[in-house]
Amino acid sequence: MNLFPRVGVLGLGTMGAGIAQVFAASGRDVVALETGPDRVAAGLGAVADFLAAAVARGKLTEDDRRTTLDRITGTTDVAGLAGVDLVVESVTEDADAKKALLSEVAAAVGTDTPILTNTSALSVTDLAAALPHSERVAGLHFFNPAPLMRTVEVVRALQTDPFLVERLTALVASLDGKEAVVVDDRPGFLLNALLLPYLNDVVQEYDDGLASAEDIDTALTLGLGYARGPFEMLDLIGLDVHLRATEGAHAATHDSRYAPPPLLRRMVAAGRLGAKSGRGFRTGEESTR
Repeated sequence: MNLFPRVGVLGLGTMGAGIAQVFAASGRDVVALETGPDRVAAGLGAVADFLAAAVARGKLTEDDRRTTLDRITGTTDVAGLAGVDLVVESVTEDADAKKALLSEVAAAVGTDTPILTNTSALSVTDLAAALPHSERVAGLHFFNPAPLMRTVEVVRALQTDPFLVERLTALVASLDGKEAVVVDDRPGFLLNALLLPYLNDVVQEYDDGLASAEDIDTALTLGLGYARGPFEMLDLIGLDVHLRATEGAHAATHDSRYAPPPLLRRMVAAGRLGAKSGRGFRTGEESTR
């Protein structure tokens, strides 16, 4: 029998939809909470499109596609989460919004039900402190796109029960192709603590006229063996998502490495968010300095 056979996912945006798909593909039933029927439909549609593309590439059978979709149900009522064995939150990177939602969820699920956050930059310890039975709170940080990226960070808040960390490590191991990395709660955790300054640096170098975005991507993919160049990665992540993450890390640490480059702010202000908007560093026309 699966560990945590029924999972609640809060939010069906880009990350939430991907996380719901990962759990459903592992044989678990998923209840996904969203703010309205239109957002539920959009999230389920994103999962359906992703799975359909996998079928077209020969990576998934039609039967598996249908079975995975059938395991995901949407709800707009927190009460619909009653009876889940685990909750994973993936809503906007705003501490107050997360705390408000998680408090409602904590009242709707059992006191022993683990409540996890997919935050990439906020303090898990701080979120846990706002909830009853904070020892059942931890981070479970997936990377985008969740169905494809293999690493999942299991984040220990100061309050997290060590046995929960063991169970979450086992949970990740039960997900197809996923590997758990256990990390302490700190701004950016492990991967983003390294990734955010790197992406900030390449944006600044580009703005300084060092090379084109295409040439920087080529240099780093071919010269260092990276699977994806930094600007291609930024367009995929979403420039607005990176901006929020690096702002959060900078606010928490006051470390200048996390300070968002001015060009990043201008790109987001202009609506050039990458693949999601059709314009970014490598998507559509190249930006104007």
